[in-house]
Amino acid sequence: MTALFSQAEANPVMVALTRLAHGWSKKRLAEEAGLTTVGEDFADRAYTPEGRLVSRREPGAVLHEPDEIAQRCVRIATEGEVVAVDGSVVPAPAGSLCVHGDSPGAVEIARRVRAGLDAAGVGVTPFAGEPT
Repeated sequence: MTALFSQAEANPVMVALTRLAHGWSKKRLAEEAGLTTVGEDFADRAYTPEGRLVSRREPGAVLHEPDEIAQRCVRIATEGEVVAVDGSVVPAPAGSLCVHGDSPGAVEIARRVRAGLDAAGVGVTPFAGEPT
């Protein structure tokens, strides 16, 4: 962690951390060190009612329907929540959305997510530096 923090101090880049239990402790440590952090959620992954990722060993852990994924991302970005596998609503305070590039259809998923965010008026900006 010390190397990560010193590297982040040398480069004005935010540290992306997932909501997993170990991610929250790293987020807290980074914030205590004065670093800016960005919470990350996964566009194409299912969540448990506890806010953890569903194991890839479980059916339905990886989502594949681009329009469904785009709708989930808009909800994460605009309402700060996601629907878990049991239908419950889980807080999702993300500043970053990850689409796994190795998923089948990843490019189309990313296009639909971006289109959905644009249509909802959600700005897409870099973590640091000037917007492109």
